[in-house]
Amino acid sequence: MKLARSGLLSATALLVVVLAVPGADRKPVQAGKPVKWTSLFDGKSFKGWTKTKFGGEGTVEVKSGRLILGYGSNITGVHTKRKLPTINYEVQLEAMRVDGSDFFCGLTFPVGKKHLSLIIGGWGGGVCGISSLDGNDASENETTTYRRFKNKTWYPVRLRVTDDKVEAWLEGKKIVDVKIKGKKLSLRVEVEPSKPFGFATWQTTGALRNIRIRSLSPGGKSAMK
Repeated sequence: MKLARSGLLSATALLVVVLAVPGADRKPVQAGKPVKWTSLFDGKSFKGWTKTKFGGEGTVEVKSGRLILGYGSNITGVHTKRKLPTINYEVQLEAMRVDGSDFFCGLTFPVGKKHLSLIIGGWGGGVCGISSLDGNDASENETTTYRRFKNKTWYPVRLRVTDDKVEAWLEGKKIVDVKIKGKKLSLRVEVEPSKPFGFATWQTTGALRNIRIRSLSPGGKSAMK
């Protein structure tokens, strides 16, 4: 009994000492905690965006809270040169194929000093993946997946870029999880004008809304689900 009591007193004393240390009662900062979201589209104007000159592009307009990329002979899109994170960040948006049968969301994004594109609904309407990895397009590398899309339906899209990998989700389901170290990262020549951060459609009318971005700490990949 004496030993148990002694141990209890020692533990109590230790607790008192810990609580006496300045800041000991504060909650530790969570590793990988993201900062707040920043909206990239106000739903009312082209503020911050520029129509991308691909050649043969369709019309671009803002209507009913949507950024609409019209049907072109090939690619239609917009890009921004705002100062945005280039690594350890996350993007969310909603995308819709209004009309057409090819990709309605081609998101070109930075990975450090390199760039990649997340393709949703390409190559005839169903291919999703990353272009390009080691010279292979989204239709022919380890990120290739297939999905049926309905026109005039909104699809939530999420992209995360960290030091060692690129991840993407479609309607909450992970469709991309690829390690990038040691890989050659590049863009298809057609979408080079989308750099450093932009959206495009291919012979398709697409709509975007609720576009936002936030930075992640280097540990963000392990702290986020």
